[in-house]
Amino acid sequence: MSRYDLTDFEWRVIEPLLPNKSRGVPRVDDSRVLNGIFWVLRSGAPWRDLPERYGPRTTCYNRFVRWRKAGLWDRMMDAITAAHEGDIQMIDSTSVRAHQQAATAKRGIEIIVSVAPEAASRPKSTRSSMHKASRSD
Repeated sequence: MSRYDLTDFEWRVIEPLLPNKSRGVPRVDDSRVLNGIFWVLRSGAPWRDLPERYGPRTTCYNRFVRWRKAGLWDRMMDAITAAHEGDIQMIDSTSVRAHQQAATAKRGIEIIVSVAPEAASRPKSTRSSMHKASRSD
């Protein structure tokens, strides 16, 4: 079991929500496909890098898109939240990032970022009012 795979409890919650209409071709195992979709979403890798143990990447991608259009992902999240009795937290890492220099700041140093209003509005391409001193060597 990979670190991105569903637990047995999560699979039991999600399985009844999945469409089970079989057309002519036998379906690839839904749990394998779901684990593949979660692998791509959690790792941030492109679909083409999906490991073979999750089945064909086109199958995983097509089901992801089809289930998104059908609203299945919202129903899955609602079911998982209900199964955990609302005691679940999900954090999108894009909103929790720290500035690249946040880890290197020294304690006790106060960093002031603001600039005086007149300094901020001063044109940047004006000549200096001071005359250059001539060098005599």
